[in-house]
Amino acid sequence: MSAKTYEVRTYGCQMNVHDSERLSGLLEDAGYERAPEGADGDADVVVFNTCAVRENADNRLYGNLGRLAPMKTKRPGMQIAVGGCLAQKDRDTIVKRAPWVDVVFGTHNIGKLPVLLERARVQEEAQVEIAESLEAFPSTLPTRRESAYAAWVSISVGCNNTCTFCIVPALRGKEKDRRTGDILAEIEALVGEGVSEITLLGQNVNAYGSDIGDREAFSKLLRACGKIEGLERVRFTSPHPRDFTDDVIAAMAETPNVMPQLHMPMQSGSDPILKAMRRSYRQDRFLGIIEKVRAAMPDAAISTDIIVGFPGETEEDFEQTMHAVREARFANAFTFQYSKRPGTPAATMEGQIPKEVVQSRYERLVAVQEEISWEENKKQVGRTLDLMVAEGEGRKDGATHRLSGRAPDNRLVHFTKPDTEVRPGDVVTVEITYAAPHHLLAEGAVLNVRPTRAGDAWEKRNTEAAAKPAGVMLGLPKVGAPAPLPAATGSGCGCD
Repeated sequence: MSAKTYEVRTYGCQMNVHDSERLSGLLEDAGYERAPEGADGDADVVVFNTCAVRENADNRLYGNLGRLAPMKTKRPGMQIAVGGCLAQKDRDTIVKRAPWVDVVFGTHNIGKLPVLLERARVQEEAQVEIAESLEAFPSTLPTRRESAYAAWVSISVGCNNTCTFCIVPALRGKEKDRRTGDILAEIEALVGEGVSEITLLGQNVNAYGSDIGDREAFSKLLRACGKIEGLERVRFTSPHPRDFTDDVIAAMAETPNVMPQLHMPMQSGSDPILKAMRRSYRQDRFLGIIEKVRAAMPDAAISTDIIVGFPGETEEDFEQTMHAVREARFANAFTFQYSKRPGTPAATMEGQIPKEVVQSRYERLVAVQEEISWEENKKQVGRTLDLMVAEGEGRKDGATHRLSGRAPDNRLVHFTKPDTEVRPGDVVTVEITYAAPHHLLAEGAVLNVRPTRAGDAWEKRNTEAAAKPAGVMLGLPKVGAPAPLPAATGSGCGCD
């Protein structure tokens, strides 16, 4: 008899992605098997890891729950669980609106999921348990990582900022830092398993140390990562300009395995709007940081988040954002039309901008940034780059007979498939021949292939998955570096 199956559906920021890997690990530790890809709710346990950022986040959740209700009726013993930020916020209403839900848990007690599922099964009633403070760092829980060669490492949870557009600090609590020794021990263990790239993760990652009273703790952590043998690439997300100090820039520039890539949320280029957002910097300070980063790392790729149409934004305010974008010359920008986040101060501010005005400004900003991204990518043509091979990042790779990988600065590169075997996690050297706004091409022959322990780890994982008994029906894991940017929700998720 095959084990019970599970499916985890993730919405929101990279913190949710990290949490979902832990939820999967917890369920597998409890004896569940991952449902095949495309199961679409056809599993014994379906878990929704939710986000509360978008205005229609609850409508999306309840719509999906509604579609599962008849499936649950036809499948005896099926259980549905809802966790994450929306569960933390709407703890009392989820079971009322969707009484077929079995478990509701919050952002602070994801480790309780297997116990709550079993309790709901035995007692035959919904279990709602929301902790008000963190019970365990996500990284200390069992995991089922989506990538064999790249991993998230949580260094802090919570956020001490009070940005008026963001509800996440209210749901994930005040910042709590993890012990440096625990972080480094986890990274060393991951490297021992074959991981060669890690992304340090926090709601406000470079504020690390505020909880332990050391303002240089984050730069020290970056330098310590540089001493871990076998760790080839270190990234982090997302920092806040307020805490981006010169010692962090120096650590990035002087630590070889810290990648020349920075995602620095700007949100707006207008000083009055930044003040209304309660962002503790102004345009000059932000552009000054960018200038210092480029002086220390000329090849660094810098990306950002921008909100268009924040309450009270005038045409002059918007033009200041356009000016800042032209000055900063971001490699790419995640641009968002402001939408009300229920429970945030901005949701009730005067001066809400008409939808058609927001749309027009958004389109103008996207057009300018698209042009800049293309111009910046064209500067890469002719360069020789080492790429870490990825899987699943080139949607047309099969048709074009190419593979895809990430450059040190995290640019996506599609390259000609070499004659020798190349696995995700291996490193190839290529010459860039063409640039598009959102990717690069290396159309010539691969100059060098370097097999890695990370590639070995990918091969081992896939060999073991293929050898599983047919009755278990495990889907092959998706492999590739953790998404470095909060593409789904970006600026609103409190990770900046």
